[in-house]
Amino acid sequence: MQTPPSTPPKPRVRVREASTLLREILNLTSDFEVTVSNALSVNRRDLDAMQHLIQNGPLSPTDIAHRLGVTTAAATVIVDRLTAVGHVTRQPHPTDRRGVLVVPNPDSVRQAMGRIMPLIMGVDRALDDFSATEQAAITEYLRRVVELYKEQID
Repeated sequence: MQTPPSTPPKPRVRVREASTLLREILNLTSDFEVTVSNALSVNRRDLDAMQHLIQNGPLSPTDIAHRLGVTTAAATVIVDRLTAVGHVTRQPHPTDRRGVLVVPNPDSVRQAMGRIMPLIMGVDRALDDFSATEQAAITEYLRRVVELYKEQID
């Protein structure tokens, strides 16, 4: 009777603590987005749409669809939900008489930014504890990580 061939052991991949911490940051970012979406009474996809509106100002439903990678019908449903909870309004497009723009409610923008800005500013303040040389190294590391992500997306 032959013994089945054993599976070779998987090589141990040494992952440095910085890489592990970056993975944890990505997981925590996802958790944070859930917290913000819950605070705003929207789902994650709707929060994504709101983020585009906050960052870019009024957008057409078609623009929202393109930015989210969804159909225009799905974008319309998202806009309907955001309108129902008062986070956006539809307004006539100023140059396209048949078009509409989705406009974020200023109170909703303030509410969202009130949740997001403390984290952004805290992360920025964390750099204050490092010398200019250390900050440059941290920035270069993160720049390279961003480039690696972009390469994997393309």
